[in-house]
Amino acid sequence: MTHPSRVAPSAAERAYRHLKQAILEQVYPGGQLVSEGEIAEATGVSRTPVREALLRLETEGLVKLYPKRGALIRPVSAREIADVIEARRLVELHAADRVWPRRAELRADLGRRLDEMRRAHAAGDITTLMAADRSFHAAVVEAAGNEILAELYHRLRDRQLRMGEASFRLSPGWAEVALTEHAGQLAALDGDDPQAWHDAVAAHIDTAARMLGTLR
Repeated sequence: MTHPSRVAPSAAERAYRHLKQAILEQVYPGGQLVSEGEIAEATGVSRTPVREALLRLETEGLVKLYPKRGALIRPVSAREIADVIEARRLVELHAADRVWPRRAELRADLGRRLDEMRRAHAAGDITTLMAADRSFHAAVVEAAGNEILAELYHRLRDRQLRMGEASFRLSPGWAEVALTEHAGQLAALDGDDPQAWHDAVAAHIDTAARMLGTLR
């Protein structure tokens, strides 16, 4: 009997994963028009599952379909950036305040994630660096213990990965800034001032807002 986790993904799922990853990693940048045939050739599937994948991506706001022409990769808009930053402030700062009493356990977890970011940066692997960065932030939100907020924050992940990937490529120095600020957050967790920790989290979100402003 085949284990459920080992079942091969469907053709539509393969096309969906391929195109979504290509969008998040800026292989297909915002504003580019891609055809069903191009995607079908890249994934080795027919156009029907490609069409299913594109419809799914359209509901996620990543593409806009044009019949007989293909799919336009939606550019990141100034409104989207502002909305994501606002959502991050609401969720992350609330979570930061909630996790302070359990900071010792969180500190160890975040330390491991920061090490992963550093290794990815040293290897020049922006995609892995971004994923580790998002994991760092998500760990704080999850540690706050509110499953609904954690789920809402998880739904921002793809948007943040896409924005972060683009900003890291446009501003290579942003990686060093992010690593330094994450280290500052860990230092705040080592101290005894909850306001310093709150301020470190807030300052990092402010920095992200400034960096993402270069995408507008």
